[in-house]
Amino acid sequence: MTSLTASHAADLVAALLFVLSLAGLSQHRTSRAGVVYGIAGMALALVATVVLAARSITVGAVTLIVVAMALGGAIGLWRARRVEMTQMPELIAVLHSFVGLAAVLVGWNSYLEVEAHGRAQTRIGAGLLGIHHAEVFIGVFIGAVTFTGSIVAFLKLSARITSRPLTLPGRNALNLGALGAFAVLTAWFTVSPGLALMITVTALALALGWHLVAAIGGGDMPVVVSMLNSYSGWAAAAAGFLLDNNLLIVTGALVGSSGAYLSYIMCKAMNRSFLSVIAGGFGVEAPSCGAESQGEHREVRAAEAAGMLARARSVIITPGYGMAVAQAQHPVAELTRRLRGRGVEVRFGVHPVAGRLPGHMNVLLAEAKVPYDIVLEMDEINDDFAGTSVVLVIGANDTVNPAATEDPASPIAGMPVLRVWEADQVVVFKRSMASGYAGVQNPLFFRENSSMLFGDAKQSVEDILAALGTDGRQEPTPAARQATAAGR
Repeated sequence: MTSLTASHAADLVAALLFVLSLAGLSQHRTSRAGVVYGIAGMALALVATVVLAARSITVGAVTLIVVAMALGGAIGLWRARRVEMTQMPELIAVLHSFVGLAAVLVGWNSYLEVEAHGRAQTRIGAGLLGIHHAEVFIGVFIGAVTFTGSIVAFLKLSARITSRPLTLPGRNALNLGALGAFAVLTAWFTVSPGLALMITVTALALALGWHLVAAIGGGDMPVVVSMLNSYSGWAAAAAGFLLDNNLLIVTGALVGSSGAYLSYIMCKAMNRSFLSVIAGGFGVEAPSCGAESQGEHREVRAAEAAGMLARARSVIITPGYGMAVAQAQHPVAELTRRLRGRGVEVRFGVHPVAGRLPGHMNVLLAEAKVPYDIVLEMDEINDDFAGTSVVLVIGANDTVNPAATEDPASPIAGMPVLRVWEADQVVVFKRSMASGYAGVQNPLFFRENSSMLFGDAKQSVEDILAALGTDGRQEPTPAARQATAAGR
């Protein structure tokens, strides 16, 4: 077997491992195996790439490739070990930007090597020059859009810039105009490639990527991150065509198609138009609305919340990004074990866009060893809220907002939400009465069956655990202890 044949065989096996990885990651129980498949596939792909490269380049060049891989791997391992779960969305956005930048560099390198240096006839062949020109142009465009779009998403998610949407006059016309200009420039470049056109399309794509994501509000960032994941896949596929790397084409297509499908699912969960996400044409800034216009809220202490739980027959916990920020998943898991030990039915209701990354809450709960079978999606649990004794809303806001179903003028009108207000009692864990990430006030806070438990979510859950006692029974309050002592 020649090294080329072995490399092609390795590419095929790696592609199958990537497919198995996606399949494994689709379910909790098989997610660990999915990660292992993905790691194995990538390791095999890297080895095959180095072996194939060694056939046509010098030993020094191969050494540089290995050094770059080791350096990149070390940086990736270092960042992965240090990053907090709350920082995962912005980390993913940064990684997407790297893929986009790589696609831009590959496209420019291909242009400089083939076009500018006059090697087109010898390397590509006269009959395929037009196709190659289009590959270069499209690859650079997709990569540049992905690069700047991901950078803006990172800045919004990390609160380095405002999460409010940028609403330039005629923003949709600007986007459509940029796409039209790209189509014209692509046709021009295919016929007559030139450096000026390369510079123009790169600048155009960088500006378009920035504007596409800047025009989208922070509340819609989960969909944006998912869509950027798709863009990065297509950028990788475009680079694969330029590098004549079949595995990169297959891998990019897998990432691009799966990211697009996930974005479609999330758009349905948020009542958003899929085409609007692609075009960057949505992102409504919520009107200013103070809490005083909604009514009066009722505040409870941890001991009172513990009393509700001690008397409950069934409990549903709906987590949100606030749980991630407070790192409250482990106390929440302990509360779940304590209540289930007392015979209380405890389940979790997870909205598809809870947190700022698809699957964010599921990963947090799995990290805390919460059983998979009690973590349910919105469609699986929404009809059960009406028969539930107590619902704990821990750090969620927009995903449990009744305005989505009751107020046609709300910016989130029509968005499917968890109908927590149908339960007998609702306890909302929040630091303050401030609106959520989307900037929309929540009428749930002022319902008669709702109570607000203010403070850090982790500390609040720990206080509830202390009030419940080690066996799950509620500990008496200091006042109750004094009354008992006086009776004696």
